[in-house]
Amino acid sequence: MKVAIVTGVSKGLGESLARLFIESGIHVIGVSRSKNEELASIAEKNQVTFKHYSCDLGDLNSVENTFQEISDHLFSKQIHTVYLVNNAAVLDPIDQAMNIKGDALSYHVQVNTVAPMVITNLLLRKATDNKVPLMVANVSSGAGERPVYGWSAYCSTKASINMYTKTIALEQSELDTANKIIAFSPGVMDTGMQEKIRSSSQESFMEVDKFREYKEKNILKDTDTVGGVLIDILTDESNLESGTIYNVQDYL
Repeated sequence: MKVAIVTGVSKGLGESLARLFIESGIHVIGVSRSKNEELASIAEKNQVTFKHYSCDLGDLNSVENTFQEISDHLFSKQIHTVYLVNNAAVLDPIDQAMNIKGDALSYHVQVNTVAPMVITNLLLRKATDNKVPLMVANVSSGAGERPVYGWSAYCSTKASINMYTKTIALEQSELDTANKIIAFSPGVMDTGMQEKIRSSSQESFMEVDKFREYKEKNILKDTDTVGGVLIDILTDESNLESGTIYNVQDYL
């Protein structure tokens, strides 16, 4: 049995990934603050399971407790492979760094960096103990590789996730495990996050007009298309290059 764990399944790329995993015959565990009822129906039609866990990734205790429960449930079964997609992220605060409040910055770093690291660390340990290969994809961003005015928090957390990915890949290679980890840059997609970006002020986000143009010129990618690319990469375990930052642009 193969199982995929996807964070942020209530909408956007996370919802597409969960549905595409299900349609591929892979059981899915979805994590988000709100439940997506449609995914359970799709799973039933495809004769696989969809189990949802409610969790605020901005709360460390909630993350640790939820994923301990998930791992206890998961590794009590006969599992062939586990896929983990750390997809959930926040963009706020969008502003000049000197205007950002400490509590907003702390929450952002918790969701975008601490949570995926804590989740991955826990599941790596459990998968290794149970001799089950774990394939991890951390959804990153081109913003993790270049500075963007008004996105100091987002650029920094995505850059840290890229380096975390490379470091874990190095460790797992040296330990000679079957576990692999990649980062994936999905490009600009037609999601709620993009709506938030377009509503930014020029003062807070200097490139806002460019992102509005993406929508006007229909440049934004469909989440199903992007999700399909990531799933194809992640499920091709023998050719998966651990430590690599994959970019959707190379596949479309």
